[in-house]
This record gives sequence, structure tokens and C-alpha cells, in this order.
Amino acid sequence: MATKFTDATAREAIASGKPVVIDFWAEWCGPCIKLGPVVEELAEKYAGKVEVGKINIDENDEIASENRVRNIPTVLFFKDGELKDRSVGLVKLSDLESKLEALL
Repeated sequence: MATKFTDATAREAIASGKPVVIDFWAEWCGPCIKLGPVVEELAEKYAGKVEVGKINIDENDEIASENRVRNIPTVLFFKDGELKDRSVGLVKLSDLESKLEALL
């Protein structure tokens, strides 16, 4: 199951240096709702290897602003405390997996 991040918990996860994938979304965003199950599947598939989570930009907007998230859904990929890649828009699981595999 994907972690429900806040700005603070997302910062902690990123600072850990481990691979972290964060889905930036909002309740009013149709494509975000459709991407939700894809992110959940990613979280299940990579459990124990990667921290996969979601952050609601209406409730927590600092991490989104710091990483220049301008459109949602946006998925950011972090490793060693740094942003390594991003995916914008509604994408397939295989697209997210290929970006994630590059981090592992």
C-alpha cells in the first residue's frame, strides 16, 4: 500500500537516501484518481525495495513547490536525497516501472 505522505514525512523519506517515488495528486483531479490504482500496484510490487507514496497537493504543497510540480498528476523519483526523474500525466504502470528500475 502506498504511504500517505505529508510534506514532513516526504522530506524524511527523501533524506533517507533510499529510492522514493511520490505521486502528487488532488481529489478534484480526474487523471490523478485514475493513476491512483497504478501507484498502489507499484507500491505493492516494490514493497521493501522502494518507498512509494502519495501526497495531496491541496493539503501539502511545499514539496510540490520545491520540486516545481506545475501539473498533476506528477510522479517524482528520488534516490540519494536527490530528484532523479519525473513523470507527468496519466501513464501506464510499465512507464513508471522503467523509470523506477533505472534507480535500482
